[in-house]
Amino acid sequence: MAGGKGKGGSGEPGIKVITENRKARAAYTVDEKVEAGLELTGSEVKALRAGTANLSDAYALPKGSELYLLNAHIGTYNPSSFFTHEPLRGRRLLMHREEIDRWLTKVRERGYSIIPLLLYFKNGRAKVELGLCRGKTHEDRRQDIKERETKREMDRAMRRR
Repeated sequence: MAGGKGKGGSGEPGIKVITENRKARAAYTVDEKVEAGLELTGSEVKALRAGTANLSDAYALPKGSELYLLNAHIGTYNPSSFFTHEPLRGRRLLMHREEIDRWLTKVRERGYSIIPLLLYFKNGRAKVELGLCRGKTHEDRRQDIKERETKREMDRAMRRR
């Protein structure tokens, strides 16, 4: 196996996590996940290596027969002053045609959203983990809070013994 353990706390070798969309895990229930590549410019790759990215309001939408990542903020890379990029531009996602078609039918028919969950480097290539998500209702959020509180109470009780 080539490559060492990447930074960012990931257990897989060769993976370096750039940013995570924590808001998505709170606001959506994730039914499926898929890894997709990103079509980036040189200054965007350099900015990602510097760690200037934010996925908090990002989502994916189809344009024609392609899938694009929108509202993902990749900060500018200062040394590339002349050949810089637009921080919030739409970026094409690189996926297999069958996956794109399958996900787009679910989005159209069942009311799912495609939300980026994680942005990372895998063996030197920028990847994004997309989630097929459905928005949580008020009751779902309350249930999550109850589960967290009961887990916390159980942990406290175990520590006391």
